[in-house]
Amino acid sequence: MQDNATEVTAAGIARLAGVGRAAVSNWRRRHADFPKPVGGTETSPSFALAEVEAWLRKQGKLAEVPLRERVWQQLAGHPEGPLTALVHTGCVLLLIHERPTVWLDASAGSDARLAAMLPGALEKVLTPRVGGVRGRGGARVGGASGSASARAGAGVDAGAGSGVNAAFGRAGVNGGFEQAGVNGPINPPAVNPSSSAAGVNSGSAAARVNSAPTESAVNSSPTAPTVNTPPTVHNSPAVHHGPAVHNDSSVHNGPSVHSESPLHNASAMHHRPSVHSTIPGTSTDITDSPSAPTAPSAPNRAQTTPATTPTTPPTPALTTPTGPQLLPSVPLLRGAAELAAEIGARQTFEFLLGRHLDANPRQYTLTPAELAGLMADLAGPARTVLDPACGTGALLRAVDPRPGQELYAQDSAPELAALSTLRLALHSRATVRAAVGDTLRADAHPGLLADAVLCHPPFNERNWGHDELAYDPRWEYGFPARTESELAWVQHALARLTDGGTAVLLMPPAAASRRSGRRIRADLLRRGALRAVVALPVGAAPPYNIPLHLWVLRRPDRTPAAPEVLLVDTGRFAGEARGGPDWEAVREAVLDAWRVFAREGRLAERPGLARSVPVIELLDDDVDLAPARHLPPAAVADGAEQLTRVRERLGATLRLTADLTPPPADPAPPARWPLTTVGELARGGALVMRTGGNGGHARVPVLTDHDVLAGTAPSGTLPESEEEAVLTEPGDVVVPVLGGGAVARVIDEATGGAALGRNLVLLRPDRTALDPWFLAGFLRGTANNRQASSYASTATRLDVRRLHLPRLPLEEQRRYGARFRALDEFERALRHASRLGEQLVRGMYDGLTDGTVAPD
Repeated sequence: MQDNATEVTAAGIARLAGVGRAAVSNWRRRHADFPKPVGGTETSPSFALAEVEAWLRKQGKLAEVPLRERVWQQLAGHPEGPLTALVHTGCVLLLIHERPTVWLDASAGSDARLAAMLPGALEKVLTPRVGGVRGRGGARVGGASGSASARAGAGVDAGAGSGVNAAFGRAGVNGGFEQAGVNGPINPPAVNPSSSAAGVNSGSAAARVNSAPTESAVNSSPTAPTVNTPPTVHNSPAVHHGPAVHNDSSVHNGPSVHSESPLHNASAMHHRPSVHSTIPGTSTDITDSPSAPTAPSAPNRAQTTPATTPTTPPTPALTTPTGPQLLPSVPLLRGAAELAAEIGARQTFEFLLGRHLDANPRQYTLTPAELAGLMADLAGPARTVLDPACGTGALLRAVDPRPGQELYAQDSAPELAALSTLRLALHSRATVRAAVGDTLRADAHPGLLADAVLCHPPFNERNWGHDELAYDPRWEYGFPARTESELAWVQHALARLTDGGTAVLLMPPAAASRRSGRRIRADLLRRGALRAVVALPVGAAPPYNIPLHLWVLRRPDRTPAAPEVLLVDTGRFAGEARGGPDWEAVREAVLDAWRVFAREGRLAERPGLARSVPVIELLDDDVDLAPARHLPPAAVADGAEQLTRVRERLGATLRLTADLTPPPADPAPPARWPLTTVGELARGGALVMRTGGNGGHARVPVLTDHDVLAGTAPSGTLPESEEEAVLTEPGDVVVPVLGGGAVARVIDEATGGAALGRNLVLLRPDRTALDPWFLAGFLRGTANNRQASSYASTATRLDVRRLHLPRLPLEEQRRYGARFRALDEFERALRHASRLGEQLVRGMYDGLTDGTVAPD
């Protein structure tokens, strides 16, 4: 019955049946018994998954839905949305991972019994790992209420012995579906008791205030200890509360600019600390503070928070969902458990999360795994690690595990904070202490002193809290300007470090040179807090069109400040086309330079790559930290010798090009061959057609349409997918379908084995019937391409099936194929000569202008 609640789109039906979307449209028109839409829109309808499966089986178009696809479709079509479904699934996968026998016992009965038993079982797993507590009602994000705390909702006693109907009856009105979502609040700790708690319900598609009845004493249970509260030995003064003169509305909605995802923006949604007086119905800051106050002195890091200081308890990232909340997810949970039995609980969650992220590429800005690993290695081994803008947890997931490790996280997006918590709990045995909230305005870990901080903060934030945080004690190095939100994150990271701890932040390049931040940069240098600036290659992380920076910082201890700063520029390792940088080379260059510098305090100059610069050289009027402006050019000593080698290679290539120049063409009358099409050859079995775009199970080089057009090696990447990638073989013919050009490429031994990228069609000819070079040559005819092209909007798309080629005997095909192959060699020689010529010209200009090449 519950499968009917799962909806699937036409694209999903096409994936289930292994056909194109056009086939699904034809089925809807031709078959009166095709399932009727149950949702969506007129132009993009959705259908009940169970009805679709039954119809496909009846028509003989589907033997059985693959388990992975079934689970994904159930998640994507969940009535409460895929994020809620992911959280529910992650909770159960953690239960399966930690206590598989408990799951087997609970899942043996009916769906209602399973939903009733799960909250009690989940609580026993979530509490020790992530501090989860039984779900409670709370304010939903984006509600209109101005109150900083919302009514507590009714609890659910869903233990193994509870009656299902009684449990759901106690849950509240309408079966308890108005209960708080997965990210609901916990009760405040004993030192700061409160009768209500604010929380976030991610199970609701629309954000609204939930004013459920107060939890009754009958159903109340002892609150689990709040694991997000740091140990008292780390407590420090409450540094995030400005003076009471700042009066704000308690709910703040800020824009999402840049982060690991749009929801990753730390100022997207939050509740202000209670120290800010709330004026219901207003949203204007009332302040008479100066616009640029003097930075306060550094706080006493050993001091504890006074008991009388008013605080707002942090909202935990994850709480135990209730039985009514879990009931719609039960079919999905059973399917996920079945999949976990095949591939493992951790792999199942990563698969589902990865599919969701891939399906919504514009909604999330991810930190690449290679970059996360580099940042974690720069930070070094650590027992306590903090990510104050955690997103999906990529940075903390890259940390090397250690015994007794604790991972602290915070994000303003409740769903992302919950997913990050589950991902980290499944990935390692570390204790995960995560919370929801605006990190700069309402830090959930104010007393934490971590060994390491890793952070991919939002970039170019104007609404980061400049006005209300003017007197925050974290600004030890200067009060950040409104346009310098990144420097606020830098100082927050330093404030959360233990003495000698390391922080690594991904930064926009402008933060290294903007004049508005020069005073803070200067103080970071003088006091030895900034240890290194690493310029990454273009394409290392979003936004991919600019070379981002890594800042490596250390909390100064009592030792004298280091006199030098390491500057590294890895721009030379940028990859060709769309393939991204050479991560192996970037990693080796950066870590080698950093380890030598960290050990010796300085680094011998490596031209064009790295050097340690005395702080005094950087303390000028600009305090510009961009590495490229302080590094000598690469290969200055042998610049002339290198140009000589390029010139010699160019001469040899030009001689080869002359030898490969086609002989004069002999005139001949127009040929009148019988013609066929690629589509007819495919239907007759003379060739096989495949389209690319799937990443497959393992990372392999990807041949992109740009590689085919430019004649270069495979340079692309695709996300890992459970769908099989199309791997090229020598002799295949690859044709780009966009751009309107007459191009076809025969795969050679060097390119064979690469995955086929998007917007490419692969033709695999039967060698006993079709010569690949003959096929590729005739496909490149200009008139042939013009006849098979269509125009949609501003793009030209090639219908490969409509391309013509003559019907010729195999021997005659091979004669033409040999001539086409010779033309291909000539074309590749011309391209190589062009690249060498450009390299020689650029090198001569650079050598003449920097003095390494004499004019005569």
